[in-house]
Parts: sequence; structure tokens; C-alpha cells
Amino acid sequence: MKPPRSSKNDVFLRYKLWLSAVSGEGIIGEGKYKLLRMIEKLGSLKAAAESLGVSYRKAWGDIKESEELLGYDLTEKTRGGVGGGNSVLTSKAKNLLEAYDALHKKMDNAIEDAYDDFKKKIS
Repeated sequence: MKPPRSSKNDVFLRYKLWLSAVSGEGIIGEGKYKLLRMIEKLGSLKAAAESLGVSYRKAWGDIKESEELLGYDLTEKTRGGVGGGNSVLTSKAKNLLEAYDALHKKMDNAIEDAYDDFKKKIS
């Protein structure tokens, strides 16, 4: 049996989670999270930027902005050479990602519960 098709009148929940400084500048959200995870996976800021379809300059700027707001480095970089440079996440960056994952999971659960209540009220 096929699930019912959605109509243009169906209500769907969409939300984003990001952390910002008091000034409103973004510290970490989905984009920076994905960038850091790709650096962790690929070992290179350049490769991570390419895989996400963003310019190296934007990726580098995003990392620098977060580092300045947090007051600590997120990556350790080795400049290029014959084999090219590389980047690895610092332990603080890994802690940030773990904390963000945990926060996101708790927020997802709380928001899903609230959305279920919302759907019951409009049904």
C-alpha cells in the first residue's frame, strides 16, 4: 500500500540550528559543521571546500571567523610542498563537533515532540 501523497496544503516542519556570538556572527551551523567534518574526513581544507562546492577562500574565511569568535584554533595546518598541505582538526574542534551533535540530537527530539503536539492541535 502506497503512503498518501502530500498536497500543497500539508504542513511540514523545517528548522535550522546554529550557534552565534552575541554580535550575531555565526560560530557553527550546518555549513561550517559540514566543512569541519569534511576536513576531518579528507585531511585538507582545499579538498573539503571542493567536495562541498565552495571556494577555498570562503571555506578559509568561515574557519577563521569561527576561530576568532571562539578564541581557539579549529584546525592545525601544514603548508604545501611536494605532496601538498594538509589540515587536521584540533581536539577542541572535535569536542565542538561532538557537543554540536549532542545538542542537535536533543533539539531534534524536543522539536519533533513539539511538532507532534502542533499537528494534533491542527487536525
